[in-house]
Amino acid sequence: MQYWARRLEQEIDGVMRIFGGVQQLRKIYDDNKSLFEVKENVPRKLVEKVAGDIESLLAKKVRALKRLANAAEKFQKAHHWQDNIREEDIEYYDSKADTEYDDPDGEEIEREKSNSLKLEFTDDDNFKTKVNYSYAAVQIPTDIYKGSTVILNELNWTQALEDVFIENRKEDPSLLWQVFGSATGVTRYYPATPWRAPNKIDLYDVRRRPWYIQGASSPKDMVIIVDVSGSVSGLTLKLMKTSVYEMLDTLSDDDYVNVASFNEKAKPVSCFKHNYDVTPLQWMACANKGYYFEIPSIGAIRINTQEYLDVLGRPMVLAGNRAKQVQWTNVYQDALGLGLVVTGTLPVFNLTEDSSDRKNQLILGVMGIDVALNDIKRLTPRYNLGANGYVFAIDLNGYVLLHPNLQPQIINFREPVTLDFLDAELEDENKEEIRRSMIDGNDGQRFIKTLIKSLDEQYIDEVFRTYTWAPIKSTNYSLGLVLPPYSTYYIQANLSDQILQVKLPNIKMKDFEYLLPNSFESEGHVFIAPREYCKDLDLSDNNTEFLENFIALMEKVTPDSKQCDNFLLHNLILDTGITQQLVDQVWKDQDLNTYSLLAVFAATDGGITRVFPNKAADDWEEEPEPFNASFYRRSLDNKGYIFKPPYRDAGYRGLDLENNTIGILVSTAVELSIGDKTLKPAVVGVKLDLEAWAEKFKVLASNRTDRDQLGTRRCDPSSSCEMDCEANNKDLICVLIDDGGFLVLSNQEDHWYQVGKFFSEVDANLMSALYNNSFYARKESYDFQSVCAPEAPSNTGAAPRGVFVPTVADLLSLAWWTSAAAWSLFQQFLYSLTYSSWFQTEEVVGDGMEARETSCIMKQTQYYFSTVNATYNAIIDCGNCSRLFHAQRLANTNLLFVVADKPLCSQCESVKLLQAEVRGIL
Repeated sequence: MQYWARRLEQEIDGVMRIFGGVQQLRKIYDDNKSLFEVKENVPRKLVEKVAGDIESLLAKKVRALKRLANAAEKFQKAHHWQDNIREEDIEYYDSKADTEYDDPDGEEIEREKSNSLKLEFTDDDNFKTKVNYSYAAVQIPTDIYKGSTVILNELNWTQALEDVFIENRKEDPSLLWQVFGSATGVTRYYPATPWRAPNKIDLYDVRRRPWYIQGASSPKDMVIIVDVSGSVSGLTLKLMKTSVYEMLDTLSDDDYVNVASFNEKAKPVSCFKHNYDVTPLQWMACANKGYYFEIPSIGAIRINTQEYLDVLGRPMVLAGNRAKQVQWTNVYQDALGLGLVVTGTLPVFNLTEDSSDRKNQLILGVMGIDVALNDIKRLTPRYNLGANGYVFAIDLNGYVLLHPNLQPQIINFREPVTLDFLDAELEDENKEEIRRSMIDGNDGQRFIKTLIKSLDEQYIDEVFRTYTWAPIKSTNYSLGLVLPPYSTYYIQANLSDQILQVKLPNIKMKDFEYLLPNSFESEGHVFIAPREYCKDLDLSDNNTEFLENFIALMEKVTPDSKQCDNFLLHNLILDTGITQQLVDQVWKDQDLNTYSLLAVFAATDGGITRVFPNKAADDWEEEPEPFNASFYRRSLDNKGYIFKPPYRDAGYRGLDLENNTIGILVSTAVELSIGDKTLKPAVVGVKLDLEAWAEKFKVLASNRTDRDQLGTRRCDPSSSCEMDCEANNKDLICVLIDDGGFLVLSNQEDHWYQVGKFFSEVDANLMSALYNNSFYARKESYDFQSVCAPEAPSNTGAAPRGVFVPTVADLLSLAWWTSAAAWSLFQQFLYSLTYSSWFQTEEVVGDGMEARETSCIMKQTQYYFSTVNATYNAIIDCGNCSRLFHAQRLANTNLLFVVADKPLCSQCESVKLLQAEVRGIL
């Protein structure tokens, strides 16, 4: 077997040396080193610069926010309450009069126009919608009567905010939405734009938005106790369940909550067993400066479950300026179409006093200013960090503000995106310590070995990374930078018109037509990464269309145009010329068919992916952006040749070999040494013809030499001659499996259709043996950003046994509130009411509410090579049907070569190891 393994290693290495062009590409870079400089990434300086830039950006928003909050308090204090105010006395733009519904189908709703101003709107790229900068807009929740005295007075005094909105924009034209959310439910936002509603029933209430909740009250502890005994059923139970839903929607990330339920099977408790007098509950609320209310009907739920926020806001009002601190929210989806945003919030206090000079204890509302997440991302470096370097930021709860793995799965998700740093990455002890240090506001740097998940979430790599972090001053955020060792240095092209014309005559700024398809036949197909090379460049998912847009713009600009990012543009031009020289010097002179290759390719940090010959581009399925291509990123992190079969999940019916030519990518990074500086600016590789290489694999894993003729030998298991993978393919299974456990090549023709599948789907017994004998290690992780359709409710209605629910006597006891049991209840954030069997006697959908898509946890399992490198023999014990197998790692590749007896009976069948996602329970 070692002989076969060496033959396989030599064949792979020979093909990559001839066609990959690693050595030749190194020489091309060396010959053109006058056209670029090697720059250094200094992590500490990068972190300090980016943190300072983000601080400056947010500081401008804070100044505008404080002006608004101070003005609002001043306007309200000067306002004189009018008992006889009428609707016709107030003139404002009612944004719901021109509501844009995301779901236009269905019955047309009659919209009240009242005294709403009629405005004209113009498209604005910053807001991604039509706006009017001369006015603010007003949104009033559907369940609030806009003609009430309270609302009309609110509209009256908040009208003065329009001038402050406009003045703020003059001082900072980059400001996005400026919003005042009133405790009465009125929202006044600037600039004016028609309201957007997800469907025909608009349930938006500013008081339930994450930014308002965070700004309106201090952190709180909450216990919700629900009686689900048999005496509670029907409308009453539905009312209770919906109330708990709505109550949970009023909580923020800094709150602790637990939900407890009981019925006749749980431990008997005294509260709510019967309709006892409510006096003890009222006393408990009043004695603790709390709030007591009854919910008489379904329609009253939304209003009643948020009234308590006024009570919890009193300490902030009484504390005055000490409590007036700008808070920045978690990432969430903007209701008006900006995408993912964070919001700076500042509470607005009622400064009026009564005749005894006693201060009012109510909060007027919350002032907010949005900052688009993309605006913050633009301040962070990206392409000079390489494909595997990145910037991230977290808040004081450890939730990420920025991270490449922050990717919400649903656009209109109503909750904040609360992804913890340790959930965004594969958790380990080092990262726990880094997270703790960042939360504590410290700065630091650490070089660690860690596990990372591949971009396609199929593989695990053990890598080295440098983490550098520092706080963002005047905010509750901390910034981090992650760099692999090979990204310490990067290439910066140093081009000009003269250099372009003299040194690289084929890539003049005014002559980019060679990038279009009519030039691909001789030079190979060129994919350009869709980056923002210039401000006016229209991005497109269609690469040909993007190329046309790019060339059209290049005809209008110069290399040093202020419209363009010179770093991106010059590096793109440099890499285009370098990869073209690779075609001329290496690829054109080779016959790919000699070695059964479908294509050769090169991808670069500069954003070029060149595939040769041109026809191979028809079957090219990789991302045009190299930084988003799994093969590119994995090649940088791993030494040697990285095989990537076409991924197919367990449910895929198999590859269509009759009508399609299937290829296997083999890639490797190009490492340059320029002086004492080492970097990896490119990845090169080949695409193997699956069928041809499957046949070649059998020959290489056989005992015959090149002079032997196929089909002249036959070696039975009972004979004394040596068996091999070609002559004995009916008795032996010979496979190449990659480091993720996916099938790459096999000597079994019926396996060819399953190339790319997790090997446990092909031979569960053999894969289990490889795992049990430590050829593979397993890493389980969880995706906390998944969104699942609601599951069908079960018929269970009983609470789990052993759940402790405190009695009223316990609740009134100071000792209980300071006990470990109390803290156990409080120090958990449970949204489990949504999923708990306690409440699944019927589906919980309130009036006017649609069944919600739910957050769910997807459990993922990835496999990767352990530390076993030697040849290994073992017996799979199946009684009388034992199987012998041999396994050996192929040097300088990510492949495992396995030879095993075919299973002779069903006793050798075993439970399949899983690699696919499995839905968990939140």
